Amino acid sequence: MKILLAGGGTGGHLFPAVALAEQLLSETSDAEVLFVGTSRGIESRVIPQRGWPLRTIDISGFVGTGWRRKFLLLPKLVRSLRQSLQILNEFQPQVVVGVGGYASGPLLAAARIKRYPILIHEQNAQPGLTNRLLGRWVDRICISFPRSAKSFPAGRTVFTGNPVRQSISECRPLPLGPPHLLVFGGSRGARAINDAMVAALAHLEGLRERLTGEHQAGEEDLERVREGYRRAGWDPEFVVPFIDDMAAAYDRAHLVLCRAGATTIAELAACGRPALMIPYPYAAADHQSTNAAALARRGAAMQLPQQELTPEKLGHLLKEVLADRDLLVSMAGAAHALGRRDAAAAILKECRSIARSN
Repeated sequence: MKILLAGGGTGGHLFPAVALAEQLLSETSDAEVLFVGTSRGIESRVIPQRGWPLRTIDISGFVGTGWRRKFLLLPKLVRSLRQSLQILNEFQPQVVVGVGGYASGPLLAAARIKRYPILIHEQNAQPGLTNRLLGRWVDRICISFPRSAKSFPAGRTVFTGNPVRQSISECRPLPLGPPHLLVFGGSRGARAINDAMVAALAHLEGLRERLTGEHQAGEEDLERVREGYRRAGWDPEFVVPFIDDMAAAYDRAHLVLCRAGATTIAELAACGRPALMIPYPYAAADHQSTNAAALARRGAAMQLPQQELTPEKLGHLLKEVLADRDLLVSMAGAAHALGRRDAAAAILKECRSIARSN
């Protein structure tokens, strides 16, 4: 089977596509996958590292720009559509899958012109603009949350869940030993979490000799956050720009301090890790708060709204939770019970279905 996976930009869009590719290649040894993204997205680094083919198109976002800026982007949109048509002519996939992000739009529009079977996967409870527009004329829409169905035409959605990379699903049970904290705010970091964590170090003095961890700060904040750790007397090597092996990072962690994006939620459930979640307050329809609340209700996570985030409160919560092994084990079990580990296989089943019917 030949599948083209279009989209990316952030890990939340890209890594479900990576999970689909892993599942397909594990099921069918002669399968072919092609990723299409942009040269600025996370895919430009992650996909070549895995030895998979990547083509890029020249497109950027329209959302949040003024009308003048949108008008100036029209030639780029036309160019990206031409590039997409060329990629399709050369690869000739059996199915085109859109996972969200800027590259999805032109590629899926080109696939529509060429009459290829099209499936989109929506990670979030509140679908993004690109997928809401594309959902009017694609063959199948796979959703991660049942409530997403109301944003799409009736009869085209299938609830599959959000696929995660196989290595993340294979994490061991919660480890023994000294506490290990994993901190990240998405593939590019999150300034609010970076700043709060640095300020909270003064309230974690009792853990300094025992606590180990990893803090993914993003490229832009890396040196500033490392300097904050250094000034507080903590090892600045805790802080890295990006964690390539997230499965290993989850595997080591006793607690995860993070945002509440859909892919993060799926990964925490798949690997069974307790979390202290600080939802991004400006996400569409505040869907990250909804995500975090769902885990908190099931005892899998704690939710700390960003507007209530203070160094004192964060430090107190981290100390309290990391010191309570029984609580960590209980949260880990609740998270693991929420995982849907057949999501990638379910989406591929839909891919095969629409490929046969076209």
